[in-house]
Amino acid sequence: MSQISSVTRSKQQARSAYNKLSRWYDLVAGDFERKPRNAAIYQLDPGIGESILEIGCGTGQAIVKMAEFVGRSSKIYGIDISTGMLDIAQSRAKKTGQSNRVTLLCGDGTWLPFYNGSFDGILISFTLELFDTPEIPQVLAECKRCLRTGGRISVVGLSRKHPNFMTGLYEWFHSKFPQFFDCRPIFVQQSLESAGFKIISANDLSMMGLKGELVLVESPSNASVQAS
Repeated sequence: MSQISSVTRSKQQARSAYNKLSRWYDLVAGDFERKPRNAAIYQLDPGIGESILEIGCGTGQAIVKMAEFVGRSSKIYGIDISTGMLDIAQSRAKKTGQSNRVTLLCGDGTWLPFYNGSFDGILISFTLELFDTPEIPQVLAECKRCLRTGGRISVVGLSRKHPNFMTGLYEWFHSKFPQFFDCRPIFVQQSLESAGFKIISANDLSMMGLKGELVLVESPSNASVQAS
């Protein structure tokens, strides 16, 4: 995966940037992310009674939508690096009457503060490509640890599988202005396969000229022990 651009901004820089952007994030990225994010949710197909985690939950658009699927006795968990984004997500959950079903945590996907085998499903929407290349296997290893046997991960993200002019242009902006273009196209399906997941479905997307991947995978067996 040497073709993937590096992430040069620090976690603190990312946190600060998203804190500042949080009030305007849905206006800036809402139209671009909405349709593929919803496709990833429907692909995950959260069911009544299931426990679901979203990594990089942002302003909570997906969190409140998934809470409607799982019923009152279930929990939806979200983790994000930005407290500003989490404040918006918490407010959205309260306004939609979902706050009793939603638990939000500030943290980094390279270490998830949950017991092994805690979740039936995990959603990762335009987040995996925010991690630098060496961190992607760490994030997916944590996902594998936290999933129950047969659990699913639904991932949608920018793709470098079939690069075009827009891919190259976006990567140029990423290299010149990483504080504004901090994500970059990656090999989504390949990353999941390398992490040992079974591919259930994989589809290519086109998003305003940029290429994307929508992938659903199943987890192998996990040991149900407490996270260290």
